[in-house]
Amino acid sequence: METYVVVRRRAWRTHPDAVEAAARATIEAARLSGIVRWAQSYVVEETDGTIGSICVYDAVSPEAVRHHSDAAELPVDEIVKVADTIVLRPDPAATAA
Repeated sequence: METYVVVRRRAWRTHPDAVEAAARATIEAARLSGIVRWAQSYVVEETDGTIGSICVYDAVSPEAVRHHSDAAELPVDEIVKVADTIVLRPDPAATAA
């Protein structure tokens, strides 16, 4: 599997809408676990007040990521293959847990 980043700009009007979308994504990620693994997402506030996200996936192909997004009814603005990971410090959320 390769790592991909998915950009979803202005995908939802409110944070609760994004939470509802995440619930659908969780169900579809479990169903498609052989071809795609949803690793992490950052929910972002857009300049116009809407909500977007930047999501990290491990998948067999960008098409597998798009299939997951379509199945979960999630918009996709861009899918980019990750070339490398540089860690400057541990994730503070993971360290606190």
